[in-house]
Amino acid sequence: MHAGPRPRASADRTRRDKRVLANYLPTLLFLIVATGIGIALMVAGRFLGPRRPDAQKLSPYECGFEAFEDARMKFDVRYYLIAIQFIVFDLEIIFIVPWTLVFQELGPRALVTMGLFVGMLFLGFVYVWKKGALEWE
Repeated sequence: MHAGPRPRASADRTRRDKRVLANYLPTLLFLIVATGIGIALMVAGRFLGPRRPDAQKLSPYECGFEAFEDARMKFDVRYYLIAIQFIVFDLEIIFIVPWTLVFQELGPRALVTMGLFVGMLFLGFVYVWKKGALEWE
């Protein structure tokens, strides 16, 4: 005969679940306040901001200059190569910064591993440099 879960165990689980949810309350409160502030600022700008459109304000511009070509113009492939290199070396920082905070606790094996990681990235940088991908002409 199956008696089912004990009532005491169910009550303990409910209390534990409420404590876990209470840990997330500050995060939820932060998100609600941040969203409220963002919406309030957009609404205030919409209603309180000046609206005096003229031909010059409504004309398209790019970086302070009149648009002189189609928005879908082709970029040189070197632009993309520089952008990809930036992302790669930026990701290196994402891995190194947290590691620097705890590397003493990780021991010498972690130091060697990070040395290999940085070394491989440095070799990639040297390769890109020797290939001339960093030259803009």
